[in-house]
Amino acid sequence: MKKSGFIKFAPPAIFVIVLLFLWDLVSSLHIVNEYILPSPATVFKTFMTLTASGELLSDIAVSMLRVARGFSIAFCLAFVLGMISSVVSVSKWFFEYLVHFFKNVPPISMIPLLILWAGIGEATKTIIIILASFFPMYMSIVKGFTGCEKKLLEVGTVFEYSKMRLFLNIVLPSAIADILVGMRIGLGYAWRAIIGAEMVAASTGLGHMILFSQQMARTDKVIAGIFVIGFTGYLCDKCFALLVANFIKGAESNERN
Repeated sequence: MKKSGFIKFAPPAIFVIVLLFLWDLVSSLHIVNEYILPSPATVFKTFMTLTASGELLSDIAVSMLRVARGFSIAFCLAFVLGMISSVVSVSKWFFEYLVHFFKNVPPISMIPLLILWAGIGEATKTIIIILASFFPMYMSIVKGFTGCEKKLLEVGTVFEYSKMRLFLNIVLPSAIADILVGMRIGLGYAWRAIIGAEMVAASTGLGHMILFSQQMARTDKVIAGIFVIGFTGYLCDKCFALLVANFIKGAESNERN
C-alpha cells in the first residue's frame, strides 16, 4: 500500500517541484521582471504575512460562507426542479428550454443586470454562485432520475405504487450516485464563480483580495490569492469526494446486510 501510494503521488510532486524550480530560475535570472512575476520565495513570504495578520483566514472564511450559501440554494433548486420534471413529465415543457438556454450564459455576463435588480449587496454575489453551480447539478440530477432501470419501475407498477411513492422508494435511491456527482461538480463551479461574485462591490473575500491587489499592483498577493483559492477549492472537493465514497460504501454494506 505504501509503495502504491508513493507511486501515485510521486509524479505530481515531481512535476510541482520542477515547475517551482523553473519559476525560481526565471525570477533569479531576471528573464521576466519581478514586478510581473515575483519569485516563489516572495509569494511565500507574502502568504505567511497575510496568514500571520489574520487577513487571509478572514477572507477564506467569508468566501467559504458565500460558496456554501450559494451552493446550498442552487442544490435545493436543482433537486426540486429535477424532481418535478421526473414526477410530472409535462412540466418539462415549461422550463426545460429556459434551463438549456441559460446554462450557456456565463454568470459574469449577468452582473450588470443583477446589480440593477438586486443592488451590490450579498444577494447579487449569491445569485452569481447559484447561476454557476445550478446547471451542472440540475443536469446530473435529471440524468439520475430519468436513468432508473425500467425493471425496477415495473416492480413498482406491479405493487401499484403512486408516482410519489415510486419516486421516493425506487427512483430516488437509484439516482443517489448521479446526485452526489452533480453536487461535486457544482461545488467546483461555485468556487470558480467566487471571483466574479466578489467583483461586485465586495470589501472582503479572496476574490476581493485578488482584485484589490491587482489594482495596487501587488502581483505577489494576486498569485498568493490564486493559490489559496485553488488549494481551498481542492480541499473542499477532496472532502466532499471522501464523504461521497463513505456514503456509497455505507449504502452498499447496508444492502448486503
